[in-house]
Amino acid sequence: MNQKKGSAVAEWLFVSMQYLLPQHGLSRIVHWLMRVRTPVVKNLLIRWFIGQYKVEMSDAKRRRADDFACFNDFFTRALNEEARPVAFGTHNLASPVDGKISQLGYIDGQRILQAKGSSYTVARLLGGDEDLAKQFYGGEFATLYLTPSDYHRIHMPVSGKLKSMTYIPGRLFSVNEATVRGVPGLFSRNERVVCTFDTEHGPMVMVLVGAIFVGSIETVWAGEITPGGPGEITRSDYEDETPIRLVQGEEMGRFNMGSTVILLMPRGTYQWQKKLAAGTRICMGQLLATAGE
Repeated sequence: MNQKKGSAVAEWLFVSMQYLLPQHGLSRIVHWLMRVRTPVVKNLLIRWFIGQYKVEMSDAKRRRADDFACFNDFFTRALNEEARPVAFGTHNLASPVDGKISQLGYIDGQRILQAKGSSYTVARLLGGDEDLAKQFYGGEFATLYLTPSDYHRIHMPVSGKLKSMTYIPGRLFSVNEATVRGVPGLFSRNERVVCTFDTEHGPMVMVLVGAIFVGSIETVWAGEITPGGPGEITRSDYEDETPIRLVQGEEMGRFNMGSTVILLMPRGTYQWQKKLAAGTRICMGQLLATAGE
């Protein structure tokens, strides 16, 4: 067996195994482990993780394992204010996260590209909300993957007013490159939180996608939303309440263990920076696109 074929078989086995795993059960165990405060346990985990994933700690406010209450405290660590300059501007779309571009471009009618030869519908991503989905047909999207070593807080790419938040239960497949290639419609199958905003340039959706071992997803206005499991779609509307407004660059949420953010904008809203493509590394605050004048 040549190396290329062997690699393909290994990838197939890795993806296939995930269908059999008790995804939510394993994630609940990790959720508990990441919050253990016993110094010897949490320090060992933190130091191992830093070494294993070559985590850059020089831009963090706290840098030693002893400085963190538990592993999750380390994983969602804050950075120094100057570490991530934000491309502020009313016409600028800034990256909400550190990570890697999985896919970026234009929505093909109703379908979003997941990987070569694989796509899913906007409506399915948004939990079957056809009225919301129609606003983004033919629009723009960006799928941003956070690697284990990345900064895991999520920030606003533009200023906006929160309209709604929808929790959608689902599977917890890994969101690494191999699984994205191997699991059809992965982002529309995994557990996720859909946040809808009104912005100066129209509606914008931020989808926070869960994954295996993602202990929970949080937003600054609702706190911890997951872990979940089998259940019903839950929608919270905010338009009739005291407005929740978040400014560009402000923290809006975080992943307790890493995952993916998907941005959706209507047709003709933004033009992507030409240097950006699938596989490009990005930093939170970096300019992704510019709106028309």
